[in-house]
Formats: sequence, structure tokens, C-alpha cells
Amino acid sequence: MARTISSKKPKNLGFTLHMLFRYMGRHLALLLLVALLVTVSSVAGLLGTYMIRPIVNELAGGNRHTLLLGVLEAGGIFLVGVVTAYGYTQLTVRMAQKVLFDIRRDLFAHVQKLPLRFFDATPHGDVMSYFTNDVDTVADALNNSFSMTIQSFIQIAGTLVILYVLNWRLSLVVTLCYLVMFLYIRYSGRHSKKYYDRQQKHIGALDGYIEETVTGQKVVKVFNHEAENLAAFREKNEALRRAGTGAQGYAATMVPAVVSISYVNYAIVAVLGGIMAMQGLTDVGSLASYLVFVRQAAAPINQFTQQSNFLLAALAGAERIFEVLRMAPEPDEGGVTLVHAEERDGVLRETEVPTKTWAWRKTDGTLQKLCGDVRFADVTFGYRANHPILQHVSLYAKPGQKIAFVGATGAGKTTITNLINRFYDVQGGSVLYDGIDVRDIRKDDLRRSLGIVLQDTHLFTGTIADNIRFGKPGATMEEIEQAARIASADSFIRRLPQGYDTFVTADGANLSQGQRQLLAIARAAVADPPVLILDEATSSIDTRTERLIEKGMDSLMQGRTVFVIAHRLSTVRNANAILVLAHGRVVERGTHDELLAQKGMYYKLYHGMFELS
Repeated sequence: MARTISSKKPKNLGFTLHMLFRYMGRHLALLLLVALLVTVSSVAGLLGTYMIRPIVNELAGGNRHTLLLGVLEAGGIFLVGVVTAYGYTQLTVRMAQKVLFDIRRDLFAHVQKLPLRFFDATPHGDVMSYFTNDVDTVADALNNSFSMTIQSFIQIAGTLVILYVLNWRLSLVVTLCYLVMFLYIRYSGRHSKKYYDRQQKHIGALDGYIEETVTGQKVVKVFNHEAENLAAFREKNEALRRAGTGAQGYAATMVPAVVSISYVNYAIVAVLGGIMAMQGLTDVGSLASYLVFVRQAAAPINQFTQQSNFLLAALAGAERIFEVLRMAPEPDEGGVTLVHAEERDGVLRETEVPTKTWAWRKTDGTLQKLCGDVRFADVTFGYRANHPILQHVSLYAKPGQKIAFVGATGAGKTTITNLINRFYDVQGGSVLYDGIDVRDIRKDDLRRSLGIVLQDTHLFTGTIADNIRFGKPGATMEEIEQAARIASADSFIRRLPQGYDTFVTADGANLSQGQRQLLAIARAAVADPPVLILDEATSSIDTRTERLIEKGMDSLMQGRTVFVIAHRLSTVRNANAILVLAHGRVVERGTHDELLAQKGMYYKLYHGMFELS
């Protein structure tokens, strides 16, 4: 599957920096305090080194008292530098963790608002990479590079100023060497950033492949696909290696280049300074202090180049994160909401007390009772442009009816249910719920009125009771047990060592597929919804258990509109209406007996299923 986000070069560096500084700006007081302490620490280091000049001159003059005062002053300055350095390192960690907390929180909240198209087009491992690898690179930069970069900049700028104060002639040579250093750093950094972007992209792709392979290990072993998987892994791993080599290759040349240029710079300045001292153009103290500054000048530059690796990786990771945050969330322009209501003397009134009656509160404030009337009016839809799955589909389900969909794989059965709950929006026509276009209903309220059992069950880490309660967060233990009895799950749950407190791990790996599906049905039952959607809800349950479920489901379905996608005759034949789909169209509609009498597509499906059973 193609990734939604890919990058071979920086797309919008300005936007990335703007967003990063916005997050840091949320903690402006802490940020300014860190900057102040870093500045004090850096200036203290510069002043302490500058004190070499008077100390050497006093030493040459033999004035011990003044020499002692100079040493004490230098010691005090360095002590201030040490204390402030300790302070800013501790505050930097706190600030970094606060920023990372905000980024993770916003990213997680935003990802949950993205449409399903994003998850269809982006591998799960790649999504995980945003929260792990990409956030980690930003964390490394904030923890290690932020304060160090400020410190390096102040030291470089301060050192240049002091060098010009001490000897402006020699400083022209130093400035020229600085210029050569920064030109090389700029060249190397530009190429490194390109490869760091590629590296982050390939890390996401590799994570996605590993996650997919590990999840499907049973299938891999059944079909002896280990060799092919290893070959695909090597290909992705090789792509990551090439990107990592390019990124680290350019970045690794920065420090040696800076060190080599600084050595040449120091040698030239030492020779020229010695000549000037012999000619009386500078004093010994100034030359000694000057040479120390020149020698130390390479340190902040080396520090800056080393931190640039973290910064470049962080910018690549931050760019991916902020691109996700820029994605438009799932549209929800609906203004109709779902409320509890009570009916007195034929008048519907909203109530805050939970009742069995639900009502739609329209934008004009009027209430309309939720009945469960669902209609498709000339609906056309496709997951991709120019590839329609449904073509001019019109159907209806009256309140309390059980509607079954049958047809070949790919006929559009699941797509219809996806449009009812607005996982996707129609491209033509409309879906009406109690006469209201579902696009006018707020999504949270629309989905609260629906109970859905998907074909692919998913359980969360926690107890069995917690997983059933997922359908109704405030459900009591009594309601949970009642829902389990309706789904015929209570019997097997009570046979487990901890019963309803049994812990579910790894998406229910400690349960059978059938047991997982029973819990999914119980989860829908506890929600007590007006409309039920069962997408192959009994596909992994044996026939005997299915009969037990149907008895419980019959009472659950009373007064509710139910949509069923299934192939088993026991599930389909008692429906009020069976809709046969083919090539995205409804080709037959009727009861089980009516469709058999027509001897059309359903007749053929029925006899084919009978033979298979």
C-alpha cells in the first residue's frame, strides 16, 4: 500500500520550525529561563577565559596580591557558570518532556479524528512510527540539542567579539577560517537533511512490514513464506541502510573538517601572534588569552556540528508529525444530536435522566423520536474516484425490520453498512435516518444510536468485563452479565479461572476466535442500540452456538432495525426482507420464500449453500 506521507527532501522547513517553536512557546516562561541560564553560563565561560589576560600580565609583573584577586575572580566566574549549567540542564529536561507530552497528546487526539481513508492508505507500523521513532528524534533534539545549540551560538559569537577586542588583525584570519567552516557545515547539513528525511520514511516502512509479518506469523508458516518474507525484509532493510549511510556519511564529515580547519587556524594565528609579540604589537597576556580563545573556538563549533545531526533527524521526524497534524480531520458538519426523551400526553420532551426513548434534537430545537427508519435514495459510492462500488442503490428498512444482505464477495454488502454509520460519505444520492440525511447528524450521536458487530473482532487489553463495557462505559456488572447471556457468552466466561475478571491480552490471543466474536456481540448488546448492524457476526461460531445466540438476539432485535450480512441460511431466512446485491446494485428483494419462488440469483445462492452445508 502506498504511504500517505513520503519525503525525499524537505517540503516545508519553515512550517516545521514554526510548529516546533509554537509548541515550545506554550511553555514560554520555562523556555526564557533556560535561555537566560544558558546565556549566563556561556558568558561566564567566556569571561573566565578572558581573565587569563590580566592574570598572566600580573604574574609577569610579580604582583602577588593582584594575582590572587584575579584568580579568585576567575574562580567565582567559573562557579557561576557551573551552577547555571546545572540549572539549565535540569530545566531543559522538564521543558522537553512538557513539549513532547503536548505533541503526543495532540498527535493521538488528531489521529483519532482522521477519516478511515488515512488508515486504509497508511500501514499500522507507519502510524506507530510517528509516535515512536519520529517523536523520539524530536525528544533527542530537545533534551540534548536545544540548550547546547544556544550555548554554542553564544560562545561562537562571544569568542569572535573578544578576539576582535584582543587583536583585530589576527581576528581577520580567524573570521576567514570560521567562514570556511560554516560554508562546509551548510553544504553537508543540506545533504544530510535530505537523507535523514529518507531514513525516517524507510524506518516507517520497515516498522510497518515487521508489524504486518509478526501479526501474520501463522499464515507465513502455513504457506512456508519465510524465505520470501526475508527477501522483502532485506530489500527494505537495504533501503534504510542506504539512507542511513547517506545521512550519517555527510554528518560524520562535519567534525573532522571543523577540527582540521581549526588546527590550521590555530597554527597560523600562533605563528603570526608570536611575531607580533616579538615586535611589541601585543602583550604576552593578550596573546596567551587570545590563543586560548582560538583553541577553544573549535569546541563550540564542533559541539554545534555534532548537535546538528540530532537537529536534522529531529526536523525530519517533526516534519512527518506536523504533516499528519495538518491533515484535515474527518468532516462532521452535522447539527442534529441524539438525546434522551420521554413522552407525556403525546408530547416528546427532552430529559437528562436516561430512558429507553431516544429522540433527534434538530438544529431548530424541535424533537423527533428515533424510530430506526433507514433509507438509501439513489446512492452512488466508490472508495476511489471513477471506481464505483455502489451504483444508484435505493433501499429501505422500516423500524423493527430485519434486513439481510447477500451476494458475492465485493458486491457492496459491507459498504452499505459503512455508509449508514458514516465511516465514509456518499458521493451521490443520500442516506436517510428517520428522514434526516445522516450527513446532518453529528457523527458521535449517529454512531451512538448504532450497535455494530464487525467481521474482524478486536479486543482491548483489559478484563473481559472491561471489553464488554466498551459498548457502554457506564454499564453495571448486572448489565454486562445480561449482555453476555444474550450473546451466549456467559457460560464460557464463567468457566474461565477468573470469570469476568479474566485478563485479555494480545487482542484476545488467550481466547478462541469464536469466543472473541461472542464478546464482540455482547459488547454491542450492552449498548442497547435502536439499530443493529451485524457484519458476519456469527462467521466464526459453530452452528449449535449460533442457534443459542439467535434465541437471545431475537429478543434483542425486537423493536429494532437490524441489518445482517451473512451467508448462513439460519441467519438469513427469517429476515423481513433479503436484498441480493450484484456488481453494486440491488438485483432482488423479498422474503426467503418469495426469492426462492422467483428462482433468480438468490435461488442459485441458496442451493449452492445447501450443497456446501
